[in-house]
Amino acid sequence: MRHAKKAATIWVQNDFCARVKGASDDAPVTYEDPQTKEKTTHGTDDGRKACLHHYLTYTAMQAIVAGLGSRALGIRVHPGTAAAALALSFGTHYIADRRVPGHGLLEKLADKTGKTNFYRLASHGMNGAFHLDSSWHHGWETVAALITTSKATVR
Repeated sequence: MRHAKKAATIWVQNDFCARVKGASDDAPVTYEDPQTKEKTTHGTDDGRKACLHHYLTYTAMQAIVAGLGSRALGIRVHPGTAAAALALSFGTHYIADRRVPGHGLLEKLADKTGKTNFYRLASHGMNGAFHLDSSWHHGWETVAALITTSKATVR
């Protein structure tokens, strides 16, 4: 599940979704197409659509990897627990990645836990928001994996 998350976020997610998924009407994002150099400005609707597109590909990647992994390990996963785990992963990923400045869940959690400076760190090869985001997802992926295997049987 962890590799599926990394692959979906870093290799599968397109540049547009990565840059626009946190856009809002109050904090619009200007996107420059890498090929045409055309600049477009995006608000809440486009941010939500970009987020949804990323989570659909993210969830599909997790489903494929989990399916192949369980088959390779000889584990029969119950469809209901697999669906519940994927839904949990989808939902927690969406609420974490809608990083609307001043309103995003991870930013609020960072503020409440004294991690504001780390969240905003974006220098010296570090990106605090990315690391807090990864940590958030890894925790929920662990819960999702436990849900998935709760009714698993051996093939």
